[in-house]
Amino acid sequence: MVHTDGACLGNPGPGGYGVILSYRGRSKELSGGYRLTTNNRMELMAVIVGLEAVKPGYDVTVHSDSRYVVDAVTKGWAVRWRAQGWMRNRKDRAENADLWERLLDLCRHRTVRFLWEPGHAGHPENERCDALAVAAAKGSDQAVDAGYERASPRGDSGRTGV
Repeated sequence: MVHTDGACLGNPGPGGYGVILSYRGRSKELSGGYRLTTNNRMELMAVIVGLEAVKPGYDVTVHSDSRYVVDAVTKGWAVRWRAQGWMRNRKDRAENADLWERLLDLCRHRTVRFLWEPGHAGHPENERCDALAVAAAKGSDQAVDAGYERASPRGDSGRTGV
């Protein structure tokens, strides 16, 4: 089991992710923060970091409160965006292609089941992941989200909610 959550203080703004890995009664927590990013990127990073931490060959169930992530995978949107050169349709680019590429590659060699669960609904693992993500977003050891910051000289491309 991989439980995930992402957070952003402002959107864009400082962000973080939280992950809980659970297997056979044991668990491990992972988190990290970025100085400038978006909430959707942190939701994706949480899943990526969680999957990267699981040994190859293991099937995984990912629990996320992000409809953006869960629907894009389970409804085949992300696979279609990649097949279309990271275009959502004829005129709109798919956002966060760098992270979607990593996520789809991680899913290629194992069975990954995605389950949506409502955020802030009292689910202990989701609440803990949220706390980890918020703490990481507020932390002083912030990494650079190069995939986001290189999008423009200002770093935010004038985008919100990406």
